[in-house]
This record gives sequence, structure tokens and C-alpha cells, in this order.
Amino acid sequence: MSLFRHVALIGKYHKPGSGEPAAKLRQSLRQALQEIAGFVTQLGCTLTLEAESAANAGITDYPALDIDAIGRQCDVALVVGGDGTMLGASRRLARYGTPLVGINKGRLGFITDIALDNYQQALQPILTGSYEEDVRPLMHASVLRGSECMYEALALNDVVVNRSSTSGMVELRIEVDGVFVSNQRADGVIIASPTGSSAYALSAGGPMLHPRIPGWVMVPIAPHMLSNRPIVLPDALDVVIEVVAGGKVSASFDMHSLASLQRGDRVLVRRSAYNVCFLHPQGWSYFATLRQKLSWNEGGC
Repeated sequence: MSLFRHVALIGKYHKPGSGEPAAKLRQSLRQALQEIAGFVTQLGCTLTLEAESAANAGITDYPALDIDAIGRQCDVALVVGGDGTMLGASRRLARYGTPLVGINKGRLGFITDIALDNYQQALQPILTGSYEEDVRPLMHASVLRGSECMYEALALNDVVVNRSSTSGMVELRIEVDGVFVSNQRADGVIIASPTGSSAYALSAGGPMLHPRIPGWVMVPIAPHMLSNRPIVLPDALDVVIEVVAGGKVSASFDMHSLASLQRGDRVLVRRSAYNVCFLHPQGWSYFATLRQKLSWNEGGC
């Protein structure tokens, strides 16, 4: 008997340009979604496809809903793709509290940890109530110009303020909880959640934060002064990044939404009221994921 009666299925469609013909990509997505949909319905669940996924794959055999309707009506969402696909689904479904299960079509990700060729063995126990629950915080970012909010977005991984590829170094004024921290001359700065601490922030020299740590990591990107180092902050504190000087500067949120910034603009980052809940197979371990993804030596037990 399934614990989750109404299951949504969301799939990633890679547009042409990744080296494979569009028809082949479309067929691959169609095949994966149809196989998973058939398996889920055999378990006695009601299956609904996300409308854009159904259109991209050319599937008309199942009901389709937009993402907001999925959040209102479905018990769980299965996300087929990679970590990028999961990031997008997380941001859009977090407000509804819909738990997410990641099925990866390529290399296993940090948050999409079920391999497509092993999904049946992993998925059936999850849908019947045997799983590891993994709750992650979301970030809420606002772009402020004077007293006006120009743009706002949610992010699961990180908020990044940086220079464009054609401009020079930028100068950013950092405040934490209303207290001046520093003026940093750098290519930019990253504010990352524990989830995002193993992404861009890690490549810029930041530490990894365990998902249960209620904090952010602030990481300068190529700072002018080597004394500007990453710092871990409580996520209960607001972080403000103000553009003091520089050429073209932008803010990005999980590397998707972009906002062009002017001198004097401020990016306010605070913890969102929403969390994301991932469901993993029983026995899932954050440390096992790190060992696998980062090729750590697994010596010992």
C-alpha cells in the first residue's frame, strides 16, 4: 500500500547544443518518464506529469498539471534529471511543503541520488514510507535600490554577486546583522547554504557545511587581499552586500535568475521561511555522498 497516493513526475529536457540531436534527447526523456510513470501506477498511485515535462516529452497518456497545481494537489514529486533540475523544482515547490525524490539520468548528484537504472528498487520502499528525510533551508534574496525592492528570488544553493566576464574587479561593502564587516575588492562574493557549500563556494575555497548546521558560508571570489577569507555565519543573521564600485555587476540566485546591479544597490540575503524536504533511500548517508562525489579514499569499513 502506498503512503504517497498522488505522485507528480517532473523531467528535465536538455535543449539542443549538448552534443546530442534534439530528437534523441526528447526520446530519452520520453522513455524515462514513461517507464517511471508506468511503475508508479502499478504500485497503485495516481500519477500526474508536470505540464511542461509532458509537452517536452510528447506524453499525453497521463493528466498534467502546472507546478503550482502540483504543489497544491500532489503528495510527493519525483524529479528526473540532475541537481540543476532538482534546484529548480525545490525553489518552486518549497512553499507547498511537497517532498522531493531525485532520480538522476546521468552522473549521480549531491541531491539527486537515485540512479535511473536502479530506480525501481529504491523508489518502491520510499513510496510505501521507508526513507531517510533530509530537510534543507532555502535562502531569500532581495535586490534593493534605495527604498525600492527591484527583484527577489529564492535560492537553495547560493546567492552570488560578481563582476561580468568583461569588467574588472568590483568593490563590495559587507554588513552582517546591520554591523559593518568589510569592504572587499574581488571578483565577487558568494553566500552559500549548507547545500550550496559543496558547489561554487567549494571551488572558490570555502568549507563544506553539514546540512544540519544552521549557517551560511560567505566566500570571496579571487579577492585582492589574501587576508579576505571565507567565514561561516549563523543563518539567523541578515547579510547585505552593497555595490561600492566596479563595472558591470550582477547578482545570481542558484546561477539561474540574474539581476543587473548599479552602484549603491544592495543585495539582502536572509533565511527563507521555507525549507525543502528531500526523501532518500533507507541507509542514505551525507558522508557516503561526499566520498562518492569527491572521490575520497574509502579505506576502512
